[in-house]
Amino acid sequence: MRTIKLGTSALEVPVVAVGCMRMQSLDQTGAERFVQTAIEAGANFFEHADIYGGGECETIFSKAIHMNDSVREQIILQSKCGIRQGTFDFSKEHILNSVDGILQRLNTDYLDVLLLHRPDALVEPEEVAEAFDLLESSGKVRHFGVSNQNPMQIELLKKFVKQPLVANQLQLSITNAHMIANGVNVNMANDSAVNRDGSILDYCRLHDMTIQPWSPFQYGFFEGVFLGSDKFPELNAAIDKVAAKYEVSSTTIAIAWILRHPARMQPVVGTMNLERLQDCFKASEITLTREEWYEIYRAAGNILP
Repeated sequence: MRTIKLGTSALEVPVVAVGCMRMQSLDQTGAERFVQTAIEAGANFFEHADIYGGGECETIFSKAIHMNDSVREQIILQSKCGIRQGTFDFSKEHILNSVDGILQRLNTDYLDVLLLHRPDALVEPEEVAEAFDLLESSGKVRHFGVSNQNPMQIELLKKFVKQPLVANQLQLSITNAHMIANGVNVNMANDSAVNRDGSILDYCRLHDMTIQPWSPFQYGFFEGVFLGSDKFPELNAAIDKVAAKYEVSSTTIAIAWILRHPARMQPVVGTMNLERLQDCFKASEITLTREEWYEIYRAAGNILP
């Protein structure tokens, strides 16, 4: 598996992250097979959140991988906190308590990466900074980042937080490519020119933050998967054409499309299907041509001025 540096850190990570949001759907044998398949492919970056399965997904993972010191040295663990039932919470107390719970469920002493999950409208960045300082000094968290945040929200945190913010997890797929489309349609009188996120793509590139695209196969907000959907006949035809050329699946091409972008992103794949998981990993071996990338981009309904 090809690797990249995570943000400005020295941490080498696989270009595809293994999302564990759906691990609750697997039995013990299936979960063990899942993590072993990922590790054998060199995909040793496992992505969690304290709300996935109410925390149960982290427990299932730690049991499936038979967590011990030797195993821990071979993997990279990322988790997220900040979402509570009916509220978002970036308070110092909640962050610290959440991390303790995450570490207990994962059966580990530290996280390689902690992300703040969704922006908290009531955030007091001074409290976030205090929490991060305690987590870093205690060795519980080694790197920090955010999720679904725009440039000014990040800048506000950076005014107080001294640790580099190495990653920003954002929704991105071929059909949810707004952050790309508004940059292509600058100064144009069409919907694609609307800047909904403060130029977050360019911001992350300028500040060397790794973008971690989530839901790379979804259209809308969890409305469904575009691969094989009769709602996207032109897109699927374009993807299938490129897939045939490289002798891979459409799943592989959908991830390769994201990896082709020069922002050096790290997509998070959430499938529990072992065949599709391996197809996702194959994307690290493929580099689409400029013409192929734009053909797929246009086939999804994205316009070029």
